Amino acid sequence: MIVAGVMSGTSADGIDVALVRIRENKDLYPKLQLLAHEAFPYPAILRRAVLAAMNAKATSTAELARLNWRLGMAYAEAVRVTLERHPVKLELVGCHGQTLFHQAEARSYAGAKFACTWQAGEAAILAGELGVPVVSNFRPADMVAGGQGAPLVPLLDFVLFRHARRGRVLQNMGGIANLTAIPPGGTADQALAFDSGPGNMVIDWLMLELYGKAFDDQGSVAASGTVIDVVLRKALRHPFFRKAPPKTAGREQFGREFAAGFLRDCRAVSKRKEDAVATATALTSTSIAQAYLRFASAGMGSAVDYIVSGGGARNLTLMRQLTELLGPHGCRVAAIDDFGLPAEAKEAAAFALLAWMTWHRRPGNVRSATGASRPAILGQVTYV
Repeated sequence: MIVAGVMSGTSADGIDVALVRIRENKDLYPKLQLLAHEAFPYPAILRRAVLAAMNAKATSTAELARLNWRLGMAYAEAVRVTLERHPVKLELVGCHGQTLFHQAEARSYAGAKFACTWQAGEAAILAGELGVPVVSNFRPADMVAGGQGAPLVPLLDFVLFRHARRGRVLQNMGGIANLTAIPPGGTADQALAFDSGPGNMVIDWLMLELYGKAFDDQGSVAASGTVIDVVLRKALRHPFFRKAPPKTAGREQFGREFAAGFLRDCRAVSKRKEDAVATATALTSTSIAQAYLRFASAGMGSAVDYIVSGGGARNLTLMRQLTELLGPHGCRVAAIDDFGLPAEAKEAAAFALLAWMTWHRRPGNVRSATGASRPAILGQVTYV
């Protein structure tokens, strides 16, 4: 089958589409070939609407309904343009949607206690406009099985990157940073995956607030600043960093409220804007390194490929810091491009794979990653 994977992450910067050919293989998992990848920035007005809705304290049902529909239109348009640029016979779409709220742990509401999640983007629009079935809403089935509904990319990590003799860590740095650690010769259930904390989320917020820019291009602003150690140490005391996996994070933990408090702390020590960005960048790299060493390094061996994807892989300052922090522990830090997959394409390709698994009625969750008590077939199918 040729499957389109569609992903828009917590950084809410746009849509990635991956066209993937997926074939049955002689082992338990299929064989994947990336045919094409395209990225589509959100129009500014749509990005503002998405950011306003994420973890909002108050909004209206009309706004949410309209946003759900508008995102479906944007996803359909992204896939349509991708197919125009790379003509293939598309058979299935896997669309993660835009996470507006994710509560991985049970909390009380209206007389009951439960976890919940919501990814917006009307799947019927994609199915109707593209003329193929669409698999969407991947997280709830894992949560009903006792998992946290994330991370879901570890299945792709295992299928593409497992190695008989070398440990492999797949580190994604999108809005949130998450890692998958696969020991040498390990099985899917031996892979450990979890969110480590902020990826680009705090950096991007500061860049927009201080410079009017969407991100720190190549980490140049951070490279010009000085890390404020007292602020970094305070931020690293956030309880999320001490919590053992499985665990997930989002704007609920590291969104605008956290970033605004972080900036206030920086300004109390230094008025230099670049120092705040440098400190946020150090928060990302340090929390990633500490998460790996504290929770995932056991059993990985002395030779580990530490493979970085997501927008953070283009941040040269972040990559340099990770090399300095992890290199002494046997980790060779490299961008995923060096392994044949564009850094921005991985998560979209993962949802192509998960859609294929769902279509073939196979479970797609990695229980050691999400904490689910049983395998679960993920997602809901919208037919044409």
